[in-house]
Amino acid sequence: MKVLILGGGGVIGQKLAQSLALRGELRGKELTKIVLADIATPAPVSAPFPVETTTCDIANPASVTACIDADTDVIYVLAAIVSSHAEEDFDLGYKINMTGTINVLERARALGTKPVVVFTSSLAVFGGEVPDPIVDHTLLNPQSSYGTQKAIGELLLTDYSRKGFIDGRGFRLPTISVRPGKPNRAASSFMSSILREPLNGQEAVCPVEEDFLHYYLSPRKCVENLIKGAELAEEDLGQNRNMMMPGKIWSVRQLIDAMTAVVGPEPAKLIRWEADAAIQYIVKGWRFDQAPEKSIKLGLTADDSFEDNIRYYLEDDKPSA
Repeated sequence: MKVLILGGGGVIGQKLAQSLALRGELRGKELTKIVLADIATPAPVSAPFPVETTTCDIANPASVTACIDADTDVIYVLAAIVSSHAEEDFDLGYKINMTGTINVLERARALGTKPVVVFTSSLAVFGGEVPDPIVDHTLLNPQSSYGTQKAIGELLLTDYSRKGFIDGRGFRLPTISVRPGKPNRAASSFMSSILREPLNGQEAVCPVEEDFLHYYLSPRKCVENLIKGAELAEEDLGQNRNMMMPGKIWSVRQLIDAMTAVVGPEPAKLIRWEADAAIQYIVKGWRFDQAPEKSIKLGLTADDSFEDNIRYYLEDDKPSA
């Protein structure tokens, strides 16, 4: 079993590789190789089998062809230009998020081996004038370029699967929090930084009101679900290969209260409240009332509480003093 992780240098790509290395198998077969590919060479991951690190520009068909060979059994498509960045740079967002996805699907089609393709989509595919709650079959109505690009990827994933070119399954990720590392250019980046930085003894800025509601999942649970998602039987996926990944709805105040419940009151004092109209414009176009029926029936799970999300960060990712 050979697995390729496109976006293997990112937080989720690295955690996925580490989990697979510990697990040693996928889809009932022994793992024999993982390839981590990204625009810059990813960090290596220790495993009892070969782990190759390489560069891949998914916007370049030749680069994708060089990265995906006939021995590749499972392809994780995690690489993306994130929300605010895709909104600011229209051309780059479509080049990576749409054309890059097409390049991966076309390479898989050309091989004729029907690899499993696990595509990470976004809840940003929903929005606008559709009723709550959002369910798996709610009309895709994105209110951002990023959401539009991911919606196109979802439609292609289902069509290429229907034609038998790939065995695709797509997951609309909740906002992943608490993410380790530094803030990125996602509009949702503050949803980790207002917790991560205070937990690390640093000041953070919250650009929205404390009653802002959103849909969350921890990195640990996200990786568990991506592995489970790759192992789902094709016949159980139905006519639409895309679904919401389970998560939970919490307000910003509930996130901060969860942090306080776990570590005490001091970190919350490091949060400054400064409204940011540009961030608010994007995130308030997202819908938060999600009902992920399909993935739950298929065995994927959410965190039990946001206190767990805080504990997972402290256990897995908090830098040592």
